[in-house]
Amino acid sequence: MDPIPFDQDLFDLLVCPQARTPLKWVGGRLVSTDPATRRSYRVDGDIPVMLVDESIQLDEAAWRSAMDAAGPVGAGAEAVRARHRA
Repeated sequence: MDPIPFDQDLFDLLVCPQARTPLKWVGGRLVSTDPATRRSYRVDGDIPVMLVDESIQLDEAAWRSAMDAAGPVGAGAEAVRARHRA
């Protein structure tokens, strides 16, 4: 499994800009967890490219394979807040 190449807080806060659902890090890409949109976003030089027009829509089999693969899913703002509580 590839490590996430950017800050964990950023990963947890990112969502699919189209579906507003958490993203999964798999195969060096960010994949929307939404089964309707099935968007995959690239990461260039450790920077997530979160533009729908530059994403690709996975076919259902490829999306299902990504969802079944090992990889973390963004945990949301509450996870970030919990990490930073004093």
